[in-house]
Amino acid sequence: MLHFSRWKTLLIWLAAFAAIVIAAPNLLSEAQRFSLPGWLRHDRVTLGLDLQGGSHIVLKVERSDIVKDRLEEAVANVRNALRGAGIRYTGLSGNDQTVTVRITDPAETQKAVDLLKPLMAAGRLGPQVALQQGEEGQLSLQISDAGITADVASARTRSLDIVARRIAGFGHANFLVRPDGADRIVVQVLGSVDAERLKNLLNQPAKLSFHLIDASMSGQEALNGRWPATSQVLYSLDDPPIPYLVDRTAFVSGSNMVDIEPVVDPQTQDTSITYRLDAEGTQRLAEVTGQNIGKHLAIVFDDQVMSSPVIDAAITGGEGTISANFSEDGVRDLAIMLRAGALPATLTSVEERSVSPRFGADSIFSGLVAGLVAVVLVAALMIALYRILGVIAVVSLFFNLIFIVAVLSLAGATLTLPGIAGIVLIVGMAVDSNVLIYERIREEEKTTHSFAEAVGRGFARAFATIVDANVTIFIAAIILFFLGSESIRGFAVTLAVGILTTVFTAFTLTRSIVAGWLKGRHPRHLPKSVLTDLFEHANIRFMGIRRYVFTASAVISLIAMAAFATAGLRLGIDFAGGSLIEVTAKQGNADLADLQSRLNDLNLGEVRVERTGGPSNARISIASQGGGENAEQSAATLVRGELQEDYDFRRVEVVGPAISGELTMMATLGVLAALAAILIYIWIRFEWQFAVGAIVATLHDVIIMLGLFVLTGIEFNLTSIAAVLTIVGYSLNDTVVVYDRMRENLKRYRKMPLPILIDASINQTLSRTILTAATTLLALLALYLFGGEVIRSFTFMMLFGVALGTFSSIYIAAPVLIVFRLRPEAPDEEESNKTDAGVKSGTVV
Repeated sequence: MLHFSRWKTLLIWLAAFAAIVIAAPNLLSEAQRFSLPGWLRHDRVTLGLDLQGGSHIVLKVERSDIVKDRLEEAVANVRNALRGAGIRYTGLSGNDQTVTVRITDPAETQKAVDLLKPLMAAGRLGPQVALQQGEEGQLSLQISDAGITADVASARTRSLDIVARRIAGFGHANFLVRPDGADRIVVQVLGSVDAERLKNLLNQPAKLSFHLIDASMSGQEALNGRWPATSQVLYSLDDPPIPYLVDRTAFVSGSNMVDIEPVVDPQTQDTSITYRLDAEGTQRLAEVTGQNIGKHLAIVFDDQVMSSPVIDAAITGGEGTISANFSEDGVRDLAIMLRAGALPATLTSVEERSVSPRFGADSIFSGLVAGLVAVVLVAALMIALYRILGVIAVVSLFFNLIFIVAVLSLAGATLTLPGIAGIVLIVGMAVDSNVLIYERIREEEKTTHSFAEAVGRGFARAFATIVDANVTIFIAAIILFFLGSESIRGFAVTLAVGILTTVFTAFTLTRSIVAGWLKGRHPRHLPKSVLTDLFEHANIRFMGIRRYVFTASAVISLIAMAAFATAGLRLGIDFAGGSLIEVTAKQGNADLADLQSRLNDLNLGEVRVERTGGPSNARISIASQGGGENAEQSAATLVRGELQEDYDFRRVEVVGPAISGELTMMATLGVLAALAAILIYIWIRFEWQFAVGAIVATLHDVIIMLGLFVLTGIEFNLTSIAAVLTIVGYSLNDTVVVYDRMRENLKRYRKMPLPILIDASINQTLSRTILTAATTLLALLALYLFGGEVIRSFTFMMLFGVALGTFSSIYIAAPVLIVFRLRPEAPDEEESNKTDAGVKSGTVV
């Protein structure tokens, strides 16, 4: 009997009410939310970058800058130490991570070694430096890789605050800066963002310093000969650049500047910055300029001479103006960088994903329409199938969606476009649990004396099947969370949360409502419909053609593997690197031929231009440039510069070789990890033959899907991995339902021939298999038609994958059990005939 005590019912509905209260602020404006009482939580789901627009940029600390700084520091320290002790030397130089010097008098070699050891112990040469002594007074100091790695990590940590200050100075309040690994920084700026300008603002170290020009020779003479070790040759910002011989010692740096303002002359449009120094900087500037009147001052910005004015008199006021040959935006950015402070090293952009706010708004609208259509289609099917119980399933679905939003709000989760796709997918999958329960009730109704008892048994016996089936998808969602970008994580989170809330609502809310219906209406049987009656007396001999289907599937799989090995996948930028840019014509339609011609003139290698969305939109795919991280960013910059007058940029994605290589490795490991985790779970829950069958069926689905990617030429990217892993979980969902019935029948009918038992099990669960696939396909169809261009290929593969998974659960997973002799005994003919007769109605008697 299905019975719910009053306190359980009260708790369930209190939880539902709490979910409504928690989810409700998502429907309110900012002003309305803050007008709510203080005791109410104001949590809401955060829209991802792909929904509200903005830029996601991954910055990498340039290791070469750290090596250069450490070498220069080491060379300077060795020079000062040896000179201070009066030890003569020659050949002091730094190369790679090694500093070499030869002591002129070999008798003083040990004295030099003893002199340098304390410097190393004090850390003045950086961490983990090894001192080696060679022949004839040769000494070498090796800075270890571990030492440089530690310095890189330290530079990354120091850069976090500087990057945040620069973004804040740029005028954006809604941003996130967080560390990623030992040498990367992830930046997310939401809203309308000039991504190219933002990258320029964050990439440059912005080290400003004042030096003296070495007048012993000109810059050109220094290049042609040999310049003093205390000086260096730097180039100006002019075009063409002019070489200057500049003293290495800086007497004022950007850290001494306490007030910096950009200045634009309204008449000449000349740009400059005004500055004011702190007390230390003012004193040092006054001393040096007072002692070097008539000489040239070099104002150096990131190892380039910005200005070289003549010192006419001592500068004692601590204030001044620096001419800057920049644009108006450029001089403002310069002031922002100098105010925020200099970075310890260059930050190279290794990944960029930018979306315009308008494109994000379009994605939200498409997602909402797809979700609404999916709910309507699934609700109509459930009501047509189960009448009043279908209405109960729809009510549970409605509360399930509220629970999902409430959990996402409490967790502070970010909702992305793939996340919306995950919710739409849950719309189809959530009612699968109701189908499993209702179809189990239909079966129990035939063997019990009362309908109420059948309902109780239906819920009880469907529980294990529903949990087993959903665990496989949950495992895939967890693996996905650790795999991909922020948007893919959004899909994984909504999918995982949706699975948990689905199981919860099915066995609490749905059960409570059904119990109330039984108590109030006292029905005598499950409402029938034409569609479910179609499977009532199914007796299809699936295993009778297993050899033909198995052979055909094997041939198709071999063809798919051959195509994969020869033609290969059309890898997207996530795995191959490169750029993906979507543009919208500011006037009229996008001219694809003109776009192709203009981009070919930029000499960017392979460029593909194709229509996407409407006639005014185009998508540009640029192959990896093969010249490192900066080459990829330079290609995107060139395209922006070429097209910005005629086109708006809806979406820009740039992935460098470092990120693409990591994503490829993570995707491979993720798929293997998902297969291993699911294999272990099914091995624990079932016999080993079931686990092998599940893996064979899963590999079959993966191979066929990869073959479809090759055949259709659909781009294979991170969303493709999400589709494959989700289908792996969904396929096993279907397989587990069939396996669960087989396991039940194996215990009940110990002498029944395995092919007949498998046919009986499949026929008994056929209604569930078909109907659960139908609800999921309806939701995916709505997503495919109305979800937008960005996720259309993902949805197409999901549609195909669901149908393929349904097929493989019947024709691949089941026959494998016969191949691996799940039941090796051969029963006699009489028993075979008797059991065969017992399954003709589709149920075992």
